[in-house]
Amino acid sequence: MKILIYSSVFYPSIGGLEAIISALAHEFSLHGHCVKLVTHTPTDQADDFLFEVIRCPTINQFLNLTLWCDICFHGCISLKAIWPVLLLRKPLVVTHQTWYRYPGTKLTWKTALKHEITRFATNIAPSQAIADQLPALTKIIPNSYEDDIFYEMPGIPRNQDLVFLGRLVSDKGTDLLLDSLALLKKQGLKPNLTIIGQGPEEAKLKQQVQNLGITDQVQFMGTQRGETLARLLNAHKILVVPSKWQEPFGIVALEGIACGCVVVGSKEGGLKDAIGSCGFTFSNGSLKDLTKVLADLLTHSEKINIDKTNREIHLAKHSKGSVAKAYLQAIEAIVQ
Repeated sequence: MKILIYSSVFYPSIGGLEAIISALAHEFSLHGHCVKLVTHTPTDQADDFLFEVIRCPTINQFLNLTLWCDICFHGCISLKAIWPVLLLRKPLVVTHQTWYRYPGTKLTWKTALKHEITRFATNIAPSQAIADQLPALTKIIPNSYEDDIFYEMPGIPRNQDLVFLGRLVSDKGTDLLLDSLALLKKQGLKPNLTIIGQGPEEAKLKQQVQNLGITDQVQFMGTQRGETLARLLNAHKILVVPSKWQEPFGIVALEGIACGCVVVGSKEGGLKDAIGSCGFTFSNGSLKDLTKVLADLLTHSEKINIDKTNREIHLAKHSKGSVAKAYLQAIEAIVQ
C-alpha cells in the first residue's frame, strides 16, 4: 500500500504524538508498505528514516501526495491539513491522540467541525476515555512504547523509592507529589524522590522543596533519554504519574512498567488504561488519596512486586509490532 501519513508535529519535536507517529511509520515501512510522512515541523537537519519526510509542503505538493496515496493516515484532525483528503475523497484513518474538547468544557465551532469530520473517517483512539468523547464509531488500539529501550535490567540494584518522569508544568502534578512527600514525612515515612524532566515550573518546584523541608529527599535530574533514562527507571520501585488533568493515555506508565516499576497514577482519563493491573490509581488532584496510596505501598513492600507474568501480558499489547499490526489490519480492511 501507498500510505500518506500527516502529523502536524514530528521529529525533532518531542512528544507523545510525535513518538506514536514515528513508531507507526517505521513499522508500516518494515511491513513493506510505501510510506511518506507530511509534517509542518521544520528542521535544518537531514532526515534519516525508513520513509520519506516532506516538511512544510506547498499546496500543490500536498495535493499531489494525496493523489499518490491509497490511504491517508492522520495523527489527530488538523483543519489546515484535512482539506485535500475531503476534496479528493481519499480513504481516511485518524488516530485521535488527545482531546478535541477537554472533558467538562464547552463545544467550540472548531471542535464541532472536527467531530463532524470523524463521521467520514475510520477512527482509532488509544483509550476508552478518548473514544467516549468522539461522536463516531471508534476502535480502541492502545499506544506502544519503545520496547527495545525500556525493559527490566537485572544487573541494576532497585534501591531508589519514587520517580517522576515528565515535563515540569502545573498540569503534571509534580507540586502535588512534593506536598505528598511532606505529608508522608509527618507520618514517619521518608522515601527519596527523583524528578526527571524540565519545564517552566522547575524553579518554583525547587523552592517548594526547600519550603517543605524535604531537600534531603528530592533530586532533580533534568531531561534524560534512551538507555540512560531506562537505567534510571530500573533503579526505582515506584513511578508516580500524578497528573491533575485527564491524560489521554500515558506512555510514561508503560515505560515504567517495562522497567519493573509499579505505577501510581491519576484515574480520570486514559492513564488508567496504560497502567492496567500493573499499578494503582487515585483521584486526580487529591493529595489525600495520593498520600494514602503511597503510604500503603511504602509500608507493604509486597504490593510493589507486580507479578511478572501479569506485567508481560499487559506489555505485550503495547509492543510496537503488536500495535502496528492492529493498525494495519484496520487500514487493510478499508483498502480491500
